[in-house]
Amino acid sequence: MIFIVLLAFILIPNGVAFGNRDKDGMDNSVHTEPEKEKFDPGSFIFNHVADSYEWHILNIKDFHVSIPLPIIVFSKESGLHSFWSSKLHHGHSEYKGFHISQTEPDEGKVVEIMEDGTELKPLDFSITKNVLAIFISLGFLLWIFISIARKYEKSRVPSGFQTAMEPLILFIRDDVAKPAIGKEKYEKFMPFLLSVFFFILINNLLGLVPIPPGGANVTGNLAVTGVLALFTMVITAINGNKYYWQEIYDAPGVPWWLKIPIPLMPIIEIVGLFTKPFVLMIRLFANIAAGHIIVMGFFSLIFIFGDIIPYLGYAVSPVTLIFTIFMSVIELLVAFVQAYVFTLLSALYFGMATAEHH
Repeated sequence: MIFIVLLAFILIPNGVAFGNRDKDGMDNSVHTEPEKEKFDPGSFIFNHVADSYEWHILNIKDFHVSIPLPIIVFSKESGLHSFWSSKLHHGHSEYKGFHISQTEPDEGKVVEIMEDGTELKPLDFSITKNVLAIFISLGFLLWIFISIARKYEKSRVPSGFQTAMEPLILFIRDDVAKPAIGKEKYEKFMPFLLSVFFFILINNLLGLVPIPPGGANVTGNLAVTGVLALFTMVITAINGNKYYWQEIYDAPGVPWWLKIPIPLMPIIEIVGLFTKPFVLMIRLFANIAAGHIIVMGFFSLIFIFGDIIPYLGYAVSPVTLIFTIFMSVIELLVAFVQAYVFTLLSALYFGMATAEHH
């Protein structure tokens, strides 16, 4: 319902972005036979896994079917601006002095064109595809937890959707949190562990759906996985007891020659404070992004062979579809595994930070 209302709110006043028309509504297309461009697999794959200012659905020859999203920018030269991404015609035109840059280092970002032709990068608060996908997944999270909590208030006997979710919740509690953190201290970490598990799982599953509200590469984005890893790092540091910090700075039981003249072990332990969340960030990002890239690579084979001989593209299509279905099944498994691994490692870090001295 959240998605339907939001979709209606976007589409009714603005319309779905189709074609390429100028500001007067006239068609700018040239009625000459254009030279056929060769398929670029790199651009095709990158456009799929990268974030964007519109939710692209499909292309029908020269027509782009996409859901426009709100662009919100603040420029120190001209102030606050907000408009729909459809005003930029898929990055091929400018609006109010703003356009999507095609040059480094701001390629793919909204920039302001100054009078001398230079590009100025404003503060960008736009609702991009990944941001909207995060809002949708948060809506799913709230619906799952609130509905299950209300059912538990009424009855302890699970029913309906609660029956499907209870094994996952008990799995995180009994097989992840309790063994890793301890039966005495696990409860205060359960809200975070459940939230991060279901957040990653929902976004992983939605990423496998090719049409909105799916198709966004949320957990294959370094910014998202970096923030999740940062949460784990901060919670670990806040809850670390005196024995945890003593082992980092003092390294008891370590031979003296590893402390003098260079405190080698404390340096290694301090570096480990940052490498652990870094590993969390890279592992989740790499596994999810790699799955999307492989699937889009199989699809690209159809067009690559089709550029050579059209009938060869048709011949490769069945084989490509079989491999794509196989990879989709593997990605479905990876969606659960990566949510589990991130949650398990976070719980292990919490357990090490709160463990009592023996």
